[in-house]
Amino acid sequence: MGLQSDSVLQSILLFPIHLIIWLYSIVSFLPWYYLTGAGQGKALSKRIKARSKSGCAEGPYRSVDQFDSLAREDFPGKDTLDKLFKHAVQRFGEADCLGTREILSEENETQPNGKVFKKLILGEYKWLSYNELDSIVGEFGSGLAALGQQPKSTIAVFCETRAEWMITAQACFRHNFPRKYISARSIQGFGTVLPQIPNLKHVIYVDDKKMNTEGYPAGLSIRSTVQDGNAFLCSTVARAIVEPRPSDLAVVMYTSGSTGRPKGVVIVHSNLIAGMTGQCERIPGLGPNDTYIAYLPLAHVLEMTAEISCVTYGCRIGYSSPQTLSDQSTRIKKGSKGDCSVLRPTLMAAVPEIMDRINKNVMSKVQEMGFVQKMLFTLGYNYKLEQIRRGYDAPLCNALLFRKVKKLLGGRVRMMLSGGAPLSPATQRFMNVCFCCPVGQGYGLTETCGAGTITEVEDISTGRVGAPLICCEIRLRDWAEGGYTSKDKPNPRGEILIGGPNVTMGYYRSEGNNQDFFVDENGQRWFCTGDVGEVYPDGCLQIVDRKKDLVKLQAGEYVSLGKVESALKNCPLIDNICAYANSDQNYVISFVVPNQKKLTELAKQRSIEGTWEEICTNPEMESEVLKAIKEVATNSKSLFTRFEIPVKVHLSPEPWTPETGLVTDAFKLKRKELKNHYLHHIERMYGRK
Repeated sequence: MGLQSDSVLQSILLFPIHLIIWLYSIVSFLPWYYLTGAGQGKALSKRIKARSKSGCAEGPYRSVDQFDSLAREDFPGKDTLDKLFKHAVQRFGEADCLGTREILSEENETQPNGKVFKKLILGEYKWLSYNELDSIVGEFGSGLAALGQQPKSTIAVFCETRAEWMITAQACFRHNFPRKYISARSIQGFGTVLPQIPNLKHVIYVDDKKMNTEGYPAGLSIRSTVQDGNAFLCSTVARAIVEPRPSDLAVVMYTSGSTGRPKGVVIVHSNLIAGMTGQCERIPGLGPNDTYIAYLPLAHVLEMTAEISCVTYGCRIGYSSPQTLSDQSTRIKKGSKGDCSVLRPTLMAAVPEIMDRINKNVMSKVQEMGFVQKMLFTLGYNYKLEQIRRGYDAPLCNALLFRKVKKLLGGRVRMMLSGGAPLSPATQRFMNVCFCCPVGQGYGLTETCGAGTITEVEDISTGRVGAPLICCEIRLRDWAEGGYTSKDKPNPRGEILIGGPNVTMGYYRSEGNNQDFFVDENGQRWFCTGDVGEVYPDGCLQIVDRKKDLVKLQAGEYVSLGKVESALKNCPLIDNICAYANSDQNYVISFVVPNQKKLTELAKQRSIEGTWEEICTNPEMESEVLKAIKEVATNSKSLFTRFEIPVKVHLSPEPWTPETGLVTDAFKLKRKELKNHYLHHIERMYGRK
């Protein structure tokens, strides 16, 4: 945790508190154990969750809950996305479905550095019921048809996460209009791509601001759902709805682009139905009592399947954004409430980068506490951490110590889902302790509809991504060059192959390597992920490497860049890190986005003054960060070898955000872009300049 204090004084002061805790534990344990069913939960944590169907170490491994056949649909007969939505409307008619906060006012706020930021004051959530949403979806779909949109003709969706995105999606599902999803933050950049799409006839945008159409083609029709109202949706021509079939194209969803140019993945209705069937089975009690906060990019498969699943099961969806998520978010005016505080969600999805930030921010606040407060927090944290490792909980600590921390996310979150990248064990335990909820760590890809594995709620382990979902199976393929085989001890390892009805149909117009997909002798589709996994005796998977992240150094040693980065992100001085190695060199280097607060404090201790940029370029500060990196690597459970530890570092004063193009919307590193951006520093660190 990085919480330091005088151990002798602590021991003296803490003895009576330890005694009270010991007595409390003895008195309260048995009633709590039997009333909460903790014993049953512990048994479920230890159970076998998946087995090899062939009996061989390489698999394929299937969930024991659906061992004989893979699940294809959750509700019999509801085999397309439009049928799922109709079913939900019939079940939950007048219940709240989609919610959006109204903007009350916008104010300029001057920062200490002189910059002016626009801050929002937001009102309560305004809700659309299932019946209201159904009516809007019907009108919007009819309007698109009236504009000339034909079944099986694609629509490009260039929109951030908001209710209009889901309205458009459901209208297109209903009318069999396949969609191509493009990640977007502003429609203003849309004009730059118009020359590449000469057949475009209509643009419909959802903002209430007037669009600047300078340079747009003369015959292009541009309409606003806000300014034009529903006028453009009215049609005097009745058109029959051509309902989709399970094999019809639903979406072309683009990959994140972390390893190169994003690839369009062709996804049919049956793929998504199967994938969501597997995902929903791992979320116990999913239903109308739940509220989901939606803020991740809907142009990525994790968020899209999460929201469609919530609509299917009657959960409320409240829309948010990373800039308005919490009371401390960048666009929330000081003293007003962020979206979590108002919505008080019960379910939340997050990428590890966001959880890492929450972890560091909370622990930074703890460091600023007085001696007694910090000591009590440390004691409570360590006590609950030990209870969680045993499979138990600490209700008194939850009520007295962590209630305030829980309120950062609204105070009602009962489960978090992590995906998009590996979640460090330290951050997972932090979320378990401070936010008092399980973290379901999932593994999936756009090519598998985001479905592969998810840890069960009762699973108390860390670092693993759970057993195969009931919709798919997993096989390990030997990768001799990397040293991973099914004969490895203590557990079989190899490249992860995912097979099942959730595996998609390949890449759009062969934009990627379609050889990554294959069909076996039984007609089942498989996808070769490029990730390396290890299967434990209980059938759970751990991601141990990635083929594209493995670099061979000059002397023949292999370095896993992802493993290096995952471990070193725990360094207090580091906000983000990219490890880099050239095959013609014998050592690893790194680019680091330092934690501004921590590094500035360290600079003051070393009597180094200047702007933030000057601090980052100071050779002494580079040495300090390297020293911290070596310390973390030495103490890491990842068992670093000497050649894996970065020898040189460049400190970047600018953070890596999706806007910079150096990370994806899910904050995964774009290695090619980072290499090009820091090429001068790579040459410097390798002694070429």
